[in-house]
Amino acid sequence: MLIAIASQNRTEITGHAGRCHRFWLYKIEDGKISEKELLELPKERALHHTAGHEAHELDEVDVLICGGLGQGLTQKLAGKNIKALATAEKDIEKAVADYLAGKLEE
Repeated sequence: MLIAIASQNRTEITGHAGRCHRFWLYKIEDGKISEKELLELPKERALHHTAGHEAHELDEVDVLICGGLGQGLTQKLAGKNIKALATAEKDIEKAVADYLAGKLEE
């Protein structure tokens, strides 16, 4: 499983995923984090600026966690089989742990 966390400032979960171009990627194996890396995209590759049918660097992600997203982005991600979750949680590590435990608050 691959989880992406929108984090424009690299330290907290970003409120608006569509304009974000920095994402922490967490590779999950056997229910645990096996790898973590920062994906930094050019501004023009933010999800808001790409069409749903276009290939995107986040296409391999299973789950995208962010602070907020609109219906259009939710549908765009669903079309790519990416589950989008908006949460009030700001702590990245806590959000990943909560998601894996099945208790991420939306």
